[in-house]
Amino acid sequence: MKWTSYTLHTINEATDIISYTLSELGVEGIEIEDNVPLTEDEKKQMFVDILPDPIATDNKAIIRFYKDSTEDAEAFVVSVKEALSELAEFMDIGEGTIEVSETADKDWINNWKEFFHTFRVTDRMVIKPTWEDMSSYDGYKEDDIVISIDPGTAFGTGSHDTTKLCIGALEKNVKPGMDIFDVGCGSGILSIAAVKYGAGHALGIDIDKYAIPSTIENRDINGIDADKFEIMCGNLLDETDEEAAKIEKGIYDIAVANILADVIIPLSSIIGAYIKPDGLFISSGIINTAADRVKTAIEAAGFEILEATTSGEWYCFTARKV
Repeated sequence: MKWTSYTLHTINEATDIISYTLSELGVEGIEIEDNVPLTEDEKKQMFVDILPDPIATDNKAIIRFYKDSTEDAEAFVVSVKEALSELAEFMDIGEGTIEVSETADKDWINNWKEFFHTFRVTDRMVIKPTWEDMSSYDGYKEDDIVISIDPGTAFGTGSHDTTKLCIGALEKNVKPGMDIFDVGCGSGILSIAAVKYGAGHALGIDIDKYAIPSTIENRDINGIDADKFEIMCGNLLDETDEEAAKIEKGIYDIAVANILADVIIPLSSIIGAYIKPDGLFISSGIINTAADRVKTAIEAAGFEILEATTSGEWYCFTARKV
């Protein structure tokens, strides 16, 4: 099936009203591209690898949407332009121009897989997508630890710098039998790595209920028993969250969080309650421009920074509870 792709040029202030207008014309989904930084509330909901906020250089925005190619594109553009003309009478909509092109149908959920292949993350560990065979990877060594992963809709292929930094920190610090607390576990890759490094038990928690099935699937694919890697949906920063309230405190040797700087900062003040004396807090997802703020928050919460590692523009802190 083919689709007609529409690109509408406007300005930031007009995106909401234009989006509403398009819905009235039968458009069921849109994509907005702008230079507006994320709000604090938006950041708190994004337990994902993200790049730094874009620097706003202008007020321009782009709205993209798609319609079935069997529909009359010329007539539809006329109706959109008429609606835009009406809006322009009482507000600034910017250029208000529309570009039309044709695009083939795609499997948006799975097409990214063609770019995700087996790779080495540390000297001891290799990450393998579930749909590949190790025979296709030339760098395999007999003593390698291999993680099979299919993140699905959850964050965590292992390829991002922040995930690599966390896995490297776990490799250095996990000892046999340790208890691990994985906050914002996503695909479960860090808990799986910790167990494969010898941890006795891991608890993963994530705010995104849609990530949990992927986490469970990845746990099972890697042959890890459910009682060795437990998974729950909850928000540790929400004092009213009933699931998070069930988590036992003071029992974890290592807590790891690969989230965002603006989440790690408030998390630092409460995570210590879950960690044993002299236990470790490993945190990443920290862009270099926020590293000093995160370091200050971690130290203020009663931790001693033992190591700060970097990759590109990202930081990872390993801190000891004192």
